[in-house]
Amino acid sequence: MKVSIPPYRCPLDRSTPRVDPDSIKREGWRDQHILVVAEDDQRLDFVEREFVRQLGERLYGEKPRG
Repeated sequence: MKVSIPPYRCPLDRSTPRVDPDSIKREGWRDQHILVVAEDDQRLDFVEREFVRQLGERLYGEKPRG
């Protein structure tokens, strides 16, 4: 019995190379003007991190405490 090969690769396949998350973020910013920033990104100074936190809370609400 012949089994056809699926036309796509399963996203759970671990044989595909891993992509650097920063390169995906960079592409998102350059191509679609989407910015992904972690609140605790050490590349930012205190004022910038605080701005990111306040902006996130304004747009999406406060983080759950706990």
